[in-house]
Amino acid sequence: MEWTPRDMSSDIEDRRDDSGGGGGGFRFGGGGGLGIVGFLVLLVISVITGHNFLGGMLSGGGDPQPTQQVRPASPQGHTASEDRDAHLISAVLDDVQQQWTQVFAQQGKQYRHAKLVLFRDATYSGCGTAQAATGPFYCPADEKVYIDLGFWEDLRRFGGSTADFAQAYVIAHELGHHVQKLLGTEGKVSRLEQQEPDQKFHLSVDTELQADCYAGVWAHSYVARGKADSSDIANALNAAAAVGDDHLQKMSGRAVTPEKWTHGSATQRTTWFKRGETSGDMSQCNTFGGSQ
Repeated sequence: MEWTPRDMSSDIEDRRDDSGGGGGGFRFGGGGGLGIVGFLVLLVISVITGHNFLGGMLSGGGDPQPTQQVRPASPQGHTASEDRDAHLISAVLDDVQQQWTQVFAQQGKQYRHAKLVLFRDATYSGCGTAQAATGPFYCPADEKVYIDLGFWEDLRRFGGSTADFAQAYVIAHELGHHVQKLLGTEGKVSRLEQQEPDQKFHLSVDTELQADCYAGVWAHSYVARGKADSSDIANALNAAAAVGDDHLQKMSGRAVTPEKWTHGSATQRTTWFKRGETSGDMSQCNTFGGSQ
């Protein structure tokens, strides 16, 4: 992946040196499900503590609530590796938003920039407390993406690629949720979840797969500009597969139960990302069929 470190984006809020905090209710991830690897990180907690924090979700219970963090509070100071990741995220953020600005303009629409918050351990968000254990997520209430950079360590532990373009995929996916907010999809889904609560899991999967497809649409443009190649796409696909619900359920030692998925299977996630990447056309990303 070709990218050039430069000054941090004006759309970045760097709270890594803040003490964190905040309160209120918390919704995990875009579309009301876990963040992109919230499920995976709760699995880490289960393995480390010997207590099963996944049971309620996998057996059909409500959204799990964070009970503790995976990592202890981080010491102040930025490592060179962390700062490199921060600059990569900043570069990707600007590139993805520039691409969506162009796509919206071609449709006679105006794109509104999202902000991205870098934090350690915990911070406040428009959706309540943001914690490292939730993984990266988009909050539609304040139109911001939240990410603790320690997330990459958790993803790597379970076989997900953390190469540059895999990290770019994660950011592009979360910005896909912002596109859904701007287009009104997020609002429609929220209303449908209230009207048809038995469709909650199905709607969550459709929402997440569309964000994967939108990430692929951006990836198409990046490849077309000669800034990424097939090996980069392979890294993104690896990361997408690693956070498939079936993969995570198997790793938790439980039976694969599609009716309780929130993000889709590894195959579904890679298929929809690849569909967006191959076509470069957001109109190919209608994961909802007629349900919108």
